[in-house]
Amino acid sequence: MAKSGEKWRVIKNMFIGQYEHSIDEKGRLAFPAKFRKDLQAGAVVTKGLDGCLFVFPKAKFKQMADSISRLPYTKSAARLYSRLILSNAGEIEFDKQGRVHIPPYLKSHAKLKKTAVICGLYDRIEIWSDKNWEEVSRKVSQEAGEVVEELSAIEI
Repeated sequence: MAKSGEKWRVIKNMFIGQYEHSIDEKGRLAFPAKFRKDLQAGAVVTKGLDGCLFVFPKAKFKQMADSISRLPYTKSAARLYSRLILSNAGEIEFDKQGRVHIPPYLKSHAKLKKTAVICGLYDRIEIWSDKNWEEVSRKVSQEAGEVVEELSAIEI
């Protein structure tokens, strides 16, 4: 919390909210301007969990990759996680209209067709198909009370 007389600091790479955007015939997806400004130093997209894509600022992805590289490759879970995150990752670049090209294998993973929902989750962005997002959003609403109760046990 800011001390008396101290100005609030702007937190970089804080992604929040959800936005619906169309995917054009060339497979390009427009990103919200609010998100693009914090991704100017570069961004990485990879397969996410639960059927979405994860987008990280390049610096955050590098931190994650460094952590993953320290996992023991003798452990099956470590190998699987590193394959999921690292082998499916690719840098993305924005065109002049703020669009990115999503590679076909990632579009297939997230079942992206014509419309995507782009969600900010503080230090990462998730990209969902509109249909999958509806299901996840419904599940979040239905299970919110139970989730909060469970997480309160670990002081979240």
